[in-house]
Amino acid sequence: MFSAFYKQVYIRLVKLDMLCTLTSINRLRFHSVIRCCGARHFHCRPSLFASARTNSSFYLKPRGPVTVSPPSLCLRSGFRLDTCITAFRPPPGHRVPLIVQSSQFHTSGRLRALPAPLIWLVLKPLQKLMAIILGRSIRKWWMALPPNKKQLFREWTWRRRWHLLGAGSGLLIFISLLFLTHLDESPITGRTRLLLFSKEAFMELAQSTAEVYMEDFKDSLIAPSDHRHQAVELVVQTLVQRNKDIAEMSSVPWTVHVVDGTPINAFVLPNGEIFVFTGMLDAVADIHQLVFVLGHEMAHALIGHAAEQASLSHVVDLLSVILLTAIWAICPRDSLALLGQWIQSKLVQFLFERPYSRKLEAEADQVGLQLAAKACADVRAGTVFWQQMEINDQLTGQPTVPEWLSTHPSHQNRVRQLDRLVPEALELRARCDCPALPEVDPRVVFYQSVQLLLDKIEKQEMMEKKEKNEKERAGVMLPRPQTPPVLAQESPPQLGGVLVTSALPQTLLSK
Repeated sequence: MFSAFYKQVYIRLVKLDMLCTLTSINRLRFHSVIRCCGARHFHCRPSLFASARTNSSFYLKPRGPVTVSPPSLCLRSGFRLDTCITAFRPPPGHRVPLIVQSSQFHTSGRLRALPAPLIWLVLKPLQKLMAIILGRSIRKWWMALPPNKKQLFREWTWRRRWHLLGAGSGLLIFISLLFLTHLDESPITGRTRLLLFSKEAFMELAQSTAEVYMEDFKDSLIAPSDHRHQAVELVVQTLVQRNKDIAEMSSVPWTVHVVDGTPINAFVLPNGEIFVFTGMLDAVADIHQLVFVLGHEMAHALIGHAAEQASLSHVVDLLSVILLTAIWAICPRDSLALLGQWIQSKLVQFLFERPYSRKLEAEADQVGLQLAAKACADVRAGTVFWQQMEINDQLTGQPTVPEWLSTHPSHQNRVRQLDRLVPEALELRARCDCPALPEVDPRVVFYQSVQLLLDKIEKQEMMEKKEKNEKERAGVMLPRPQTPPVLAQESPPQLGGVLVTSALPQTLLSK
């Protein structure tokens, strides 16, 4: 009898390696057919069986008597689920597992939530918009109140001042506890910082960002067989191998991409995607400078500066929303509110965001110098690189921006900081069994080369000035033209010299 045979059985799905109950089969709502393999067909209702639970295991319990003689059953549903159940008659008093072989079994993909940083980037402009609308609505509401209701509201506020003060204090305590529970220790440096976003969330965002960059640079990426790509790959491998003691260095899959472009730039995403422009390869003087530059960029990813900076920006934005609401509620006109909003945004930039960005850049310089020292590079080349960048900016006419307006430290401050860190980095390099450095300091060589170049330029300028003076004296000694020059009407008289037009060669006139 079917009731005696299937009273207590296990169902094991071999493909999924998990226990399943007939309740899940009932959820699929098999339409019609339980086919006895090699025998006749018969029909049954989807609710033919009910699940029973005994001793923390699921069993089958029939709801009605069914007679089945074959030892093999095949179940077919309209959901493309073909299942064959093979069983044998158990000895008395024993439970026999059913081995279920499933084919064409499809499961729906797991729904993935958007990364928290991406959600924050989307909601960031909406926060400001809601603050403006709320503040403006409060102002309109207050201006529409009659004087007697305004007085009543002031009196009500004064009577409940302690309640409001307590609510504000409670809010501050809650925010303080939130910050304290999200404090994190920075790797390598051990600095305490605020971290609201997890590293995993930023990895997902970095992967999406990398896909966007790969789509943008797909036509300008250099082939891995190119010697420039191989040089960058070798430097990255050396940095990774020599810094294996850092857990974050070994856990990140580093991938190199060299982009054919003139910008002097290189950056590393938190997921280890390294992008180096050929303009940066042309700007570095040797392999030691390239090691320092890539160490600096990899330090950003190792420490997690992107998540740290986003956490600070998130906190500042929340506080800015409160201040922005107050500005639009207090200012009597929209024009004044817009002016106050602009001033508030600039204060946030110059007092919080840009100083913090400069701090992270200085920390990346420090950690990058340590990574380069352990990779046996000449750490003195880092100072030379920033001196070269300063001279390049001067030669190309780049505008000089005060440091307090920039997100990066000035080249001079970077040079001074690295000079202070070089002795410590040299000691670290010596402890890593690196070969000895040449006695000639590249900083001294660079300084002498710059002095020779400046002296050469000064001599060239003096020679050009001397030639110009000689040509001017030669022009004064030329004979006066027979026909005086025709002056335009009402033009002022020429004083203090002779106007020479046709007697001098055209090249002298151009000078």
